[in-house]
Amino acid sequence: MKIMEFLSKAAIQADIKSTKKDDIIRELVDLLISAGELDRSARNKVIDALMERESLGSTAIGQGIAIPHAKTDSVSKLVGAFALSKKGVDFDSLDGEPVYIFFMLLAAQDSAGPHLKALARISRLFKDKYFRDNLRNCVDDNAIIKVISQEDEKI
Repeated sequence: MKIMEFLSKAAIQADIKSTKKDDIIRELVDLLISAGELDRSARNKVIDALMERESLGSTAIGQGIAIPHAKTDSVSKLVGAFALSKKGVDFDSLDGEPVYIFFMLLAAQDSAGPHLKALARISRLFKDKYFRDNLRNCVDDNAIIKVISQEDEKI
């Protein structure tokens, strides 16, 4: 599964401004709305679903990465948003470190396969320090797309 199949190019932010977990999630949802991947009327419902998932355990997996995700009937297919924080954000990470890389996924309520495949693919990619460092050094959305697209070409 290729990341660019579900990551909306218009829902990428090279320097997210929020500094708190809740605000990061809101800003990521707003990226999907701006990109036309999510209806504005679903905003609060989707934020609630993401926060409910966070209440089960942080989606910050360590090494500066968080993958907030949820299933919702507000989308009909798997969609993703991506953001970088230059300062780092306390996201209740498993290793206690700040998060710099955010990859949010929304999946249709009744889909299990694509959602799990995407989470597995993203997790595998982020185990690669070189890939993480390349992403963190991106200065604009086009650079982010280029780094992710190059990784996609390897599969």
